[in-house]
Amino acid sequence: MPNPLFDRLFAPHRGSARPFLHLPDGSTLSYAGFLDRAARFAAALRAAGLGTGDRLATQVEKSADALAVYAACVQAGVVFLPLNTAYTAAEVGYFLADAGAALFLCDPSRAAELAPVADAAGARLETLGAAGAGSFAERAAQLAPWDGVADRAGGDLAALLYTSGTTGRSKGAMLSQDNLLSNALTLAEAWAFTEADVLLHALPIFHTHGLFVATNVVLATGGAMILLPRFDAAQVLRHLPGASAMMGVPTFYTRLLAEPGLTREATAHMRLFVSGSAPLLAETHAAFEARTGHRILERYGMTETNMNTSNPYAGERRAGTVGLPLPGVELRVTDPATGAALPRGEVGVIEVRGPNVFLGYWRMPEKTAEDFRPDGFFVTGDLGVVDAEGYLTIVGRQKDLIISGGYNIYPREVEMVLDAQPGVLESAVVGVPHPDLGEAAVAVIVPAPGARPDPAALGAAMARALARYKQPRRIEILPELPRNAMGKVQKNVLRERFRGLFA
Repeated sequence: MPNPLFDRLFAPHRGSARPFLHLPDGSTLSYAGFLDRAARFAAALRAAGLGTGDRLATQVEKSADALAVYAACVQAGVVFLPLNTAYTAAEVGYFLADAGAALFLCDPSRAAELAPVADAAGARLETLGAAGAGSFAERAAQLAPWDGVADRAGGDLAALLYTSGTTGRSKGAMLSQDNLLSNALTLAEAWAFTEADVLLHALPIFHTHGLFVATNVVLATGGAMILLPRFDAAQVLRHLPGASAMMGVPTFYTRLLAEPGLTREATAHMRLFVSGSAPLLAETHAAFEARTGHRILERYGMTETNMNTSNPYAGERRAGTVGLPLPGVELRVTDPATGAALPRGEVGVIEVRGPNVFLGYWRMPEKTAEDFRPDGFFVTGDLGVVDAEGYLTIVGRQKDLIISGGYNIYPREVEMVLDAQPGVLESAVVGVPHPDLGEAAVAVIVPAPGARPDPAALGAAMARALARYKQPRRIEILPELPRNAMGKVQKNVLRERFRGLFA
């Protein structure tokens, strides 16, 4: 029976003694051992009554078993729904109910807290901890590995990933087998991954970056992963000698730059560093190259589309850009008001079309229809500009656009000026209510270590670089910017914090 995702990513490794996971305790799990574990979990899913198309939600710590649950879902035809480990019980309750989850796996330490929300949502609760702990793992250990594979088509639903919901109710992005498989195969080729690669994996696996990019690319090529529970700069440096590639978010690289051990010698054996999920400062790009000799490869993706663009592996990697559309992905920039395609060099809304683009939002047909053009292009809500050579630069989110006195202000343009100033580590620009202008720009500055930026000097620098209407009306200084689990700045938090500045 066909099951494209299982047939391509998992089935070729059955019985293979090749290492798949190098674990924090120093042990190694082979492909055969991993797939045996996954097949036992698949048997446990079937014994629990889950059938093809049923939803399994997980909120568990990163581990080999957590990845094996994903593999088990693919094998059994169950739709996989990983949840951020930071979500509260109330948040988890919403996701379980909205998805109609049949089974919910949580960490044993949170079972008592989460049992009421699982019960209210009609989801059976089991536990899964690290190293074989938990009721689900214990149940699976008593079962023979399931040797079947559920019959699935490329267009069938494989996973549900919920968006962050910073502008309202979280939406479940429906990702098909073809969405996940096409992107994995495209990225494996674009980034030249082979079975000889060992990926240093310090990303969370409840997000598309760590799960459907990092893990699937390794599975597609038969390589191995060093599976770290979380990012710790010192620990990453200790494990670098055994790796050939690393995928991360900008915070990974800024924290590595603070480590004296990050040198050309320490990274000489590495062939690739990838960054995504949030903008990488050009200064970080330059500093990392100066220290290591490596130019970080930046790419652009989102929950609904997997990866859309990438700087080239063999070619010019332009700092500040997210590169060119990936093979098979069509990209255009359109006028936010009319939807008309814009020429290169003009800022507009990024729209994409391709096999990577999701099926739509779970049980939200009106929202799905709103975000797709009749010709199949998905309106990302990101603002960008394509240069003469086709490289895309992300300007910001459409919802972050500031309209002040009738003029459009793109926060990223202002942030680039501020980030280049002495004593500034990073910045974020947001719009807050203003009695005269409607909205006014506020700049939030994080000082570089030991620095004390002068707001007057920053204002003078902006006056030299930006038209008056683009210049922030206030500059605020904070020790750090609020971020989500993937390192994205939470501008909604900043807007709320400073919304009364001009009242």
